Amino acid sequence: MALKLGDKIPEILGKNQNGKEIKASDYKGKKLVLYFYPKDNTSGCTAEACSFRDNYTDLRKAGYEVVGVSVDNEKSHLGFIEKQQLPFDLIADTDKELVEQFGVWGEKSLYGRKYMGTFRTTFLIDEAGIIEYIFQPKEIKTSTHATQIGLHK
Repeated sequence: MALKLGDKIPEILGKNQNGKEIKASDYKGKKLVLYFYPKDNTSGCTAEACSFRDNYTDLRKAGYEVVGVSVDNEKSHLGFIEKQQLPFDLIADTDKELVEQFGVWGEKSLYGRKYMGTFRTTFLIDEAGIIEYIFQPKEIKTSTHATQIGLHK
C-alpha cells in the first residue's frame, strides 16, 4: 500500500551516495523535500536536480532539507552529484524498496514501449515525518520545481 497524505514516512530511507544509511530521524525538526526521479544524468532529472541546487539556500532558509531518490546505484549518484555540484544527498534505492513504499514505481510507456520505472514525484514532509503535500508527476516542472515548493501552501 502506497504512502499518502498524512502518513508517517518510514524510519529507514536507504543508503546515500556514500553508502551511509539515511533515516527519517536525521531530519527530525526539519521539513524535508523527498523527491523521486527516474534516472541520473538525463535531461529532465538534471534540470530538476539543478533547480534544487540553485534554490538550495532559499529552501534551507525556509526550513527544508532536500533528498533525492532514484534506483541508480551509489557510483552513479556520486558522478551525478560531482558533475552537477549537488549539495544534498541522493538515495540509491537499487532494491526498489523506497519507490515501492511511496507508490512511485510502476509501468511507464515511451514511444509505445512499456517498461517499469519511477514516476517523478515529490513529497513534502513536515518536522514530525508526516507527508503534508505530494507533487504528482504532471504537476512538476523540472526546471523550476524548487520554486514550486514554496508556492504549494
